[in-house]
Amino acid sequence: MLSYKFRMYPSKTVQAKLSEQLELCRWLYNRLLFELNKAKEEGRKLKPKDTQALIVKLKEEKPELNNVYSKVLQMVNYQLWSNIKALHRLKENGKKVGKLRYKGKGWFKTLNFNQSGFKIDFKNKRLILSKVGSIPIKLHSKIEGRIKGVIVKRQRSGEWYVIVQVEGEPKPKNGKIIGIDVGIRYFLTDSDGRKVENPHLYKRTLNKIRILHRNISRKQKGSKNREKARVKLAKAYEKLVNQRNDFLHKLSRFYVNSYDVIVVEELSIRNMVRNHKLAQHILDASWGKFLRMLSYKAESAGKRVIKVNPRGTSEGLTLDDPYRDYISACRIKNRSGLG
Repeated sequence: MLSYKFRMYPSKTVQAKLSEQLELCRWLYNRLLFELNKAKEEGRKLKPKDTQALIVKLKEEKPELNNVYSKVLQMVNYQLWSNIKALHRLKENGKKVGKLRYKGKGWFKTLNFNQSGFKIDFKNKRLILSKVGSIPIKLHSKIEGRIKGVIVKRQRSGEWYVIVQVEGEPKPKNGKIIGIDVGIRYFLTDSDGRKVENPHLYKRTLNKIRILHRNISRKQKGSKNREKARVKLAKAYEKLVNQRNDFLHKLSRFYVNSYDVIVVEELSIRNMVRNHKLAQHILDASWGKFLRMLSYKAESAGKRVIKVNPRGTSEGLTLDDPYRDYISACRIKNRSGLG
């Protein structure tokens, strides 16, 4: 599944309608969670289909729910159970976790139109949503593949985006193999001799973010000036995230489109950031996000990402894994200054 993210420009009337629907979804999420907790206390066990059926009854209690497209309400139930399953997985892995929390006002940020309830008018560049209306969107790139759903999202800055989920077709294979070695001086070096400079996006915007944080601390809590300062800070962080994601998406897309097999090191980033001297550089580089993008894009395109144990690759040792040669080649080219 591929995703395209586009900016939306809803009118004030449509913004009010979307915000109302987000609050109704928040109310539904909290109510379903309340019913689950209540059933557990009473020794009853509810399943996803039980809470799904409960939505119909809750529409009688809260008629405003009829203002939200039915599939969107169903996806609220799906999100609740996905969160529950995620907690169970963490517990099974030995993590100490608490209970699911109720969502406070303003913390529900997405409307999920899965498979139906939406239409994209490419000619007029508009998104048409059931029980919402028509919204102008900025289609800055061509959507390739079969559209399976859209997710409407409100950012903390108040800006609106739509995430278009697409089922892509596998790319034709070319038999090429590449090794990639991520680093701090260069974001990556590959076995074909390319070296990609690290953009150091967080480092470049750190001073501005510090100033915006100070501005917030000087404003009175609850004041309009403090809210304006909060929005400026949120926009600065969102711009940073967007710039980083743009860089990572384009780079990962290049390698997935150009190669059939991509060999990377199996890095333990959680352990690496314990080195306080390098932690900020590692987190700024976002190696983990880049490797995740490579993996899901390769899977969608019918390509492979192979992870190898990094032990010995710095010395150019191949041991018993033929794919280790590609990582070793990256290290050798990096030291020798090739490419």
